[in-house]
Amino acid sequence: MGTTTPPRTLAEALRARGDESLAGLLRARPDLLNPVPNDITQLATRAGTRASVVRALEHLDRFALQTAEALAVAPDPAPYDTLLSLLTGDGMDDGDQRDDAGAAITAALPDALSTLREQALVWGEDDRLRLVRTARELLAPSPQHPSPTGLGPTVSEATAGMSPGRLQEILAATGLPATHDPVSAVAALAALFTDRTRMAELLDTAPVEALSVLDRLVWGPPYGEVTPNPTPPVKWLRDRGLLLPVSTRTVVLPREAALHLRAGRAHRVPEPVPPVVGAAAERDPQAVDRAAAGQAFTALSTVEELLKLWNGGGPAILRAGGLSVRELKRAANSLDVTEPIAAFWIELAYGAGLLATDGEPDERYAPTPASDEWLDLSAEDRWTHLATAWLMATRTPGLVGGQDAKGRALSALGPELDRSAAPDVRRRVLALFAELPPGTAPDAETLLRRLRWERPLRGGATPPAATGTGEGADLRSRLALWTLNEAELLGITGRGALSAQARALLDEGPDAAAARLAPLIPEPLDHVLLQADLTAVAPGPLERPLAETLSVLADVESKGGATVYRFTPGSVRRALDAGQAAADLHAFLAAHSRTPVPQPLSYLIDDVARRHGHLRIGAASAYVRCDDEAVLNEILADRRSTGLRLRRLAPTVLASQADPGSLLEALRDMGYAPAAESAEGDVLITRAGARRTPPRTPPVPVPEGPPVPDDTLLGAAVRAIRAGDTAATVIRKETSEDPSSTTPAGSLPRTTPAETLATVQAAAMTGSAVWIGYVNADGAASQRVIAPVRVEGGFVTAYDHTADEVRTYPLHRITGVAELAEDGKG
Repeated sequence: MGTTTPPRTLAEALRARGDESLAGLLRARPDLLNPVPNDITQLATRAGTRASVVRALEHLDRFALQTAEALAVAPDPAPYDTLLSLLTGDGMDDGDQRDDAGAAITAALPDALSTLREQALVWGEDDRLRLVRTARELLAPSPQHPSPTGLGPTVSEATAGMSPGRLQEILAATGLPATHDPVSAVAALAALFTDRTRMAELLDTAPVEALSVLDRLVWGPPYGEVTPNPTPPVKWLRDRGLLLPVSTRTVVLPREAALHLRAGRAHRVPEPVPPVVGAAAERDPQAVDRAAAGQAFTALSTVEELLKLWNGGGPAILRAGGLSVRELKRAANSLDVTEPIAAFWIELAYGAGLLATDGEPDERYAPTPASDEWLDLSAEDRWTHLATAWLMATRTPGLVGGQDAKGRALSALGPELDRSAAPDVRRRVLALFAELPPGTAPDAETLLRRLRWERPLRGGATPPAATGTGEGADLRSRLALWTLNEAELLGITGRGALSAQARALLDEGPDAAAARLAPLIPEPLDHVLLQADLTAVAPGPLERPLAETLSVLADVESKGGATVYRFTPGSVRRALDAGQAAADLHAFLAAHSRTPVPQPLSYLIDDVARRHGHLRIGAASAYVRCDDEAVLNEILADRRSTGLRLRRLAPTVLASQADPGSLLEALRDMGYAPAAESAEGDVLITRAGARRTPPRTPPVPVPEGPPVPDDTLLGAAVRAIRAGDTAATVIRKETSEDPSSTTPAGSLPRTTPAETLATVQAAAMTGSAVWIGYVNADGAASQRVIAPVRVEGGFVTAYDHTADEVRTYPLHRITGVAELAEDGKG
């Protein structure tokens, strides 16, 4: 009966995995596929690099990470029972470690180890568990960085370089017999510290003050400073090796002594079970859905108003990119929101592809052609478009107003707002919402604790000795809090709970969400209520053509359940500038009002229309012409026109040094109603929405790392790695009886061109596989296992087991060829 040899290296452990397990590793750590490793050995090497291990550690939950940290301070290799005791303790404490906690750890440890094995951070059988060397270097304690467990170095590590005489003095102080060499002295001291009975007897003789010193160091950090003349308690501990010198002024509590004081536990509070997300309130699910739908409608109205605000061309772009603080304040005032919320709506519209830069020399932001298509959609489809874009976006409006790593202010629409973790955090937060019963609003603090448990290194501390961006230890928590606020603004949640339409969006997609939302969105109205005080009341959302025309003819005075519009001379003149005649305006109001058109409103329209276009503005730099000379005399006599530098060219024409636009606005401010005209003398009609960017695609989210490969790519990658491994480990026949000619393992075979040709021709005739060395056009050398099919014209066509496809190779690029042994299948 044969026995299975345990793997001696990580490569051997990976080689022993099944294809499904190997695919699981590549799915969990897609960075290992960039590019596809040539064989298992290269895969294992890449899996052990510092950057890859740090990335893998960042994706561990707290208990899996605690398990890895315990392995880092355990003997290498460590039996399963040793690891379990480091997490549960040895049962000799004062009862702090409850039985139910030990049972929870015992139940959770197999899953944690399975996670570490899947991530290729741990390998070996249960009786010989090994942590990948790089992970041990990151997590094990050292003088440069303490362990996350708070433990210090072992006795052996802490006494390295200590004089033999000093070691013998420590042995004598602890009552141990003298030894003949430092190695046995260190072993005797370590055995004392790990012996529960003898260690307890030693501590029973310690002064109370010495025990207080140990209490301050036992849970970390284990290092302390001492003076050249230490106090008696410290001297007592140092003489007996319970404090070992690190430098002339620093001592450390050795790991074995600390574990005794901790009752064998590596962590003060192991956390095998994820924290439960608590409920802050329980509400009626239907009320939640209605509240979310109402907020969704408000979100649509706000984005539409933003597009309308920048319809004719929005603000200019800063030289460094983004929106200026002044323009953000202006947008916030126009939308009647705070600046952070205005930044959210602007970034949302940008991320959804509704706003972009126009690419002109004086580059500005403006609506995109896609915004017109979006406005034509139904309300529910417009909302799902925004919600989907928000879920996927890596741009983080919550950062606006902060500073980057160089102390520069972060602006809305600026280039430094992408955070690759944002989509993952948003989806995870909403998934935790969805785990609660419908209508339940989660408690924010417990939700944050759960997120920190799931990704402790992403949301809290960084891996020891690992360098990062230094943005802040709480970025993941801040992203979660921003998600809570943004989800409420967008109508994903209502009154703090996840809505049914949002659940449908997460589980079934946009179509299902739109179907859930449609009955909750009010139908648009085709009428308003005109009032005698020159206002119009829209009792609900208006149809788009009616809303667009009314927004030109009147100014919005107040919003809410009903929108109030006010008619002013300026708003009526704006409608006339847009090409409307007085008769058109009267007909429009009569057709869309459920109340009679008030007489004051009719008089206002007629009065403004009668004076509209009486003055004409053109380009000289600019000129004013009017058939009534008295009006021009009045303008010249008005002190407010001094800055326009007007002069009379003819009885009915005035010239100005100001440009036509400034002249037009100045005369309107003086109470006149001029109209602009073209060079041909025709009245210029100002139409809203004339400025659009060229076709633009929405900003592409910045990925957090390499994308997770699909099943097809994973299957191909596993086959390629297996084939490359076959090429690297296959057993080959000797090509010569001379031992000195044997090809060293891992090197390319070397044969003469004649031998190469004869061997591949024979393999093509017999249908057998051979092992070749090959150098491509770039000079890169590789070894492959091929099955030649045809040899002609200086080329060999063969099935390449390494690439899992048929390829053609020039014979002159083959360095050599070797036959495979009959039992060498790799």
